[in-house]
Amino acid sequence: MSFTACRAALTGASLLSLAACATAPAGTTVPPSTEPAVVVAPVRESTPFTLGTDQPRTPEQLAMAFDRADLSIKVLPDDKAIDAVAVLDFTATAPLTAVVVELDTLLTVSSVQVDGREVAPGDWTNPEGRMTIPLPRPLAAGEKVSVRIAYAGQPRTAPHAPWDGGFVWANTADGTPWIATAVQPEGCDLFWPCIDSPLAEPKRVDLHITVPSNLSAPSNGRFLGTVDHGDGWTTWNWSAAHPNTYAIALNIGPYVELKSDYRSRFGNTVPMSYWHLRSDDPARARALFAQFAPMMDFYEATVGPYPFGDEKMGVVETPHLGMEHQTINAYGNEYKLDGRGFDWLLHHELSHEWFGNQLTNRNADDMWLHEGFGSYMQPLYDRWLNGDRFMQASLLEHRRDLINKFPVVSGTIKSEDEVYKGDVGPGLDIYNKGSLIAHSLRMLIGDEAFFRSVTRIVYGTAEPRPGQFQPRYGTTDELLAIVNEEAGRDLTWFFRGYLYNAALPDLRQTRDGGDLVLEWTTGDGGDFPMPVEIEIDGRRQTVAMTGGRGRIAAPADAHVLIDPDNKVLRRLDFIEAWQAAGSPG
Repeated sequence: MSFTACRAALTGASLLSLAACATAPAGTTVPPSTEPAVVVAPVRESTPFTLGTDQPRTPEQLAMAFDRADLSIKVLPDDKAIDAVAVLDFTATAPLTAVVVELDTLLTVSSVQVDGREVAPGDWTNPEGRMTIPLPRPLAAGEKVSVRIAYAGQPRTAPHAPWDGGFVWANTADGTPWIATAVQPEGCDLFWPCIDSPLAEPKRVDLHITVPSNLSAPSNGRFLGTVDHGDGWTTWNWSAAHPNTYAIALNIGPYVELKSDYRSRFGNTVPMSYWHLRSDDPARARALFAQFAPMMDFYEATVGPYPFGDEKMGVVETPHLGMEHQTINAYGNEYKLDGRGFDWLLHHELSHEWFGNQLTNRNADDMWLHEGFGSYMQPLYDRWLNGDRFMQASLLEHRRDLINKFPVVSGTIKSEDEVYKGDVGPGLDIYNKGSLIAHSLRMLIGDEAFFRSVTRIVYGTAEPRPGQFQPRYGTTDELLAIVNEEAGRDLTWFFRGYLYNAALPDLRQTRDGGDLVLEWTTGDGGDFPMPVEIEIDGRRQTVAMTGGRGRIAAPADAHVLIDPDNKVLRRLDFIEAWQAAGSPG
């Protein structure tokens, strides 16, 4: 479908961190026109609790540090089922009497052990998918516990991955199983026991994925080799440090791996791998793989070192459109060309290694830190490759698709659904408006202060070096403090005017004799001293707009052009009229 149709279709639906509609240029078809054969299973629905994510953590979960998850998962394509064992290691950070994790009730638990001792079935509970496992004795802060959970069954089948997630049970053209997981809107508990909160990342996840031996199973982190069991099954072993919980992904199919090393501008070497279907045109696969290194160089030059250089930069072809799965991004754009000189989906998902995986928002209310900055990277890359015309064209697409119904940031705790669903929250504005706000901020404070601010919010330092930082959490308030410091002035008015108001700032113009009088009006009526460049008969001047007001001499017959370089995000009557008419074209 067209971008406009895609946007309309997704309004009120679960929108993910891939900007499938938000960043696709006009004329792009989304989702892929040639879809794999997906087996539609009878509807077996998870509980409403499980289908939500980033739920408030329990007191027990707040009293545990998640040290490690060791996941052994056998995937049974014929049965559309899994058979799994999870060993979860925790350290008590406060007195602890029970371990609490989340696991979908669609999966049957056959055994629960605490430190090697079986817990009687009547002693542990899992109502609605929140499992409580009592400990044989209370733990003091600093003590450790290991929980083993054996479970199996048919996990939720994704009704419309990746927007409505779960397992995708597909087949390639020749009937070979092609399987993927995509669970951002619903969370990790759809197929492994976890604490389903972005604030509860395990320090490490080890994966042992057993699949039919004619298939491959690329996944997160470092590859630790395979074990062929000699019975038609092979186990693929991986290890990932500090992964986002929803980013743990199973990808199973008849893959061919392309690989090479990326020589980083920071002196280290990063393995790169692309797993694509054997049936793909090799030339098209190689052409996509050739884009990896230039994109990596752009992000390293613009933001900083690739965050997971000691593991890999990985991409896998999937039967759904895409998703940012740390070090193993899902790609399903079918090698489509759109005249930009790069694959927009590949580029956007890669952005989330920085904005989402290295920097994770503390709450979904700050999701624009992921999506807005991730989306702004594409206009910047347009310029990096092809110059200002392409950057401005990309920014114009973002501008034409603003909704302005809800603030980008509310200042209150929000769930992902409350942010991504456009009928109750900002929806696509976290992508498009977030991108344009970032651009206006850059134009206001200059490249040096802007990019140093971006680097600091992503890494926690202005001078990141490979191996000297770890993934971190961030907030809009933290970014404001950093921007104030880097710019050397208080920009609270900028953040309030753009992020905390649904309406765009409106620049009103009146005449006073030979002067043009300008005044900013914001959604909350607050002061908005955004300077404005004015071109009068070809000559440019900047109006300071102290107190949100300014004036400039302009003869009545002069040609006046406001903001000739489109530096400032503001309300525009002609775009609103075009949108009200149905946004044709």
